[in-house]
Amino acid sequence: MFNRLLIANRGEIACRIMRSCRRLGIETVAVYSTADAASRHVAEADYAVAIGESSASDSYLRADRIIAAALSSGAQAIHPGYGFLSEKLELIDACHANAIAFVGPNRRAIETMGSKIESKRMARAAGVLCVPGYDEDDQTPQRLQGEAQRIGFPLLIKASAGGGGKGMRRVDAAADFLSMLALARREALASFGDERVLLEKYIINPRHLEVQLMGDRVGGLVHLFERECSIQRRFQKVIEEAPANHLPAAVADSLYEAALRMGRAMNYDNAGTVEFVLDADQGDRPYFLEVNTRLQVEHAVTEMTTGIDLVEWQLRSACGEPLPLSQEAITRQGWAIECRLNAEEPEHDYRASLGPLLGYAEPARQAGVRVDSGLHAKSEVTPYYDSMLAKVIGFGHTRTQALDRARAGLEQLRIEGVRTNGALLLQILLHPAFDDVLTTRFLEQHFPNGPHAQALVRQQHVLAVSAAWAASQPVTQPVWGTLRGLRLTAPAGHPARIDLSVRDVSAASDNEAVCLLSADGGYELADVPGQRAAVQSGPDGFVVNLTQAGQNTVSVHVRGSAEQRWFSWAQGRSMVWDVEHELEHSLHTGSAESQDSQLSATLPGRISEVMLQVGQRVVAGDLVLTLEAMKLYHSLTAPLTGLVQKIHVAVGDIVSHGQLLVEFEIEAEAVDTAAT
Repeated sequence: MFNRLLIANRGEIACRIMRSCRRLGIETVAVYSTADAASRHVAEADYAVAIGESSASDSYLRADRIIAAALSSGAQAIHPGYGFLSEKLELIDACHANAIAFVGPNRRAIETMGSKIESKRMARAAGVLCVPGYDEDDQTPQRLQGEAQRIGFPLLIKASAGGGGKGMRRVDAAADFLSMLALARREALASFGDERVLLEKYIINPRHLEVQLMGDRVGGLVHLFERECSIQRRFQKVIEEAPANHLPAAVADSLYEAALRMGRAMNYDNAGTVEFVLDADQGDRPYFLEVNTRLQVEHAVTEMTTGIDLVEWQLRSACGEPLPLSQEAITRQGWAIECRLNAEEPEHDYRASLGPLLGYAEPARQAGVRVDSGLHAKSEVTPYYDSMLAKVIGFGHTRTQALDRARAGLEQLRIEGVRTNGALLLQILLHPAFDDVLTTRFLEQHFPNGPHAQALVRQQHVLAVSAAWAASQPVTQPVWGTLRGLRLTAPAGHPARIDLSVRDVSAASDNEAVCLLSADGGYELADVPGQRAAVQSGPDGFVVNLTQAGQNTVSVHVRGSAEQRWFSWAQGRSMVWDVEHELEHSLHTGSAESQDSQLSATLPGRISEVMLQVGQRVVAGDLVLTLEAMKLYHSLTAPLTGLVQKIHVAVGDIVSHGQLLVEFEIEAEAVDTAAT
């Protein structure tokens, strides 16, 4: 076994690999970018090496710097995790050239499966059924259009070298084919340097299942059963489970056999996943989709149900050891459900949520709950990498028990300061359709606009944030209790009251007036009798305990930051608020003209380009800034025709949602025109 391993990755997967290494007595080397200098994976490693600037292209995607870090630290092997360089030939070639073991499959498997076209050809040669389509070498638009007519619509255009939904377009009609082809090719070329595409019949109600393979370097190959990954958003998995629900045994057996045939064709010798799409309208007829030549994000549900540490098996295989168990000795028990917790706002088309964490706490150790996370209390979510923060896995004897434990884990994993998709995950687990046959259309059918509104939950957060704001003011608690006449309009003798202006930033809602009453050491909203809040303050924020008719209901964690921005978290749900006294709000409220002369960030991110300077004249609609968030670029335009008065940001600045970026001065001519 290796003595020292370098992990060429970051976040939760780096921390996950370290857990197995600690148990096996292997020292670990972390690599990190400038943005990750204070990250959890750096703190937990035995050694850490800086490899470049924050952008992945200047750090985690630099094979030369990864190799240099391994050589300088004395690492004997490199584990790539997933993403970044995990399926790139340049890393495996560099490892071979420097006598460093690569913890992954052989080069031929990575090269062949890196092309969707080549992988489908190999699948057909191995007798594995593929989705009807076209994957030949003639890539002229005329040939592709003719093949599209043969296949029929709807169909999918897919980048041959693609993954993660990039370079993929659904086409519903022949008239749209050429324009969608051009878009797919441009995206494929930009993302993968390869504009080749293939065409596939679009299955209307597809299930997405995959089979975990594990091989060694002495000819051993086994499967570790299937996983269901059908709940997806834009081809990105959201919830996975093992085993697959409502899967006929005969279909499962056919998937195992097809996966093993693919593995044998590649001489597969490490962890890998063979993915299939099943046509739910045709009796779950399975078609080969692709092979992922690496560890998968969702490997945890396989580990929980088989009791096998896949990272350990990867390491042993890379050392040349045979597989520890034969196929007959591998069994599966119970059920596991994994939820991917992302820094995003599903209510707003899943825009990124960025910034420093104000609080972080994992659930207390409990049976059947596993959290794989790359966070700690000092973490910051930046725009440089993908949005996944953590995975919560529930395991039980039955699917119901696994679901209950996944819910408990989500409700107890406390992430404060950024928004997550926790509320959506909880609602998915509770939705009646989650017990039916799942397809990749689940979210579009049941959650087309993100999580459903929950009036009671929102009301609880409003009370908690308002109470925390009041408790934070420089007025001692006895004053609230003794000055019964402290009021704006209330008659003497009534409880003290204060009128606040509260805005739900997470919902981009308008300000609402809130009347907060304080008496007998607690708070309540004037229009919600019976619900009371008791505030406990600490060095980092507040815990607001809510009761209804004297019975405890929920505890809400509330943190304040600069400029009246407040964050609330309770039972897996996080919200963001602006709170101020109603009088202050009325003084701060500007005219429509003033608001129109300012450009604010429409989402959090990093300023990647500034195309203007002070004094410059702009026309309404001119492109003035580019904002980068989670590997995507967003263009911001001038709101009016006028002069640039003040620029508040520079290239490289990290900005929050709603932050003021540029101030403009409207042209006199434009003002005169508007007046007439």
